[in-house]
Amino acid sequence: MSKTSIFVNGTKEFAIFYNSLSESNLLKKKLDGAIDLLKKNPTLGNKIQVKLFPNKYVRKHGIRNLYRYPLGSNHRLLYTIVSRQNEILCIILDVLDHKEYDQLFGYKTS
Repeated sequence: MSKTSIFVNGTKEFAIFYNSLSESNLLKKKLDGAIDLLKKNPTLGNKIQVKLFPNKYVRKHGIRNLYRYPLGSNHRLLYTIVSRQNEILCIILDVLDHKEYDQLFGYKTS
């Protein structure tokens, strides 16, 4: 019986965003911590109901599941999971601040 490997990757847009952050940036440190945690437990985040999926992710990436992981009080990491034979791939779709997250999901912000 072979062991399942877990990989964490990001979209091109996420890579551009991530690479724009300096090494000393607190958000980059939080992202690095979240990526390490996802490598151990891909379902760590909160699963989002299908009816709430933003169309931009469905159209562009054809997602079938969507997870949210909080990066402190002001940012959210959105990712999807793809399973293949003996492999689980977490694909990071976006990092949004609280206001952007609320707008994307149609929540009213105060």
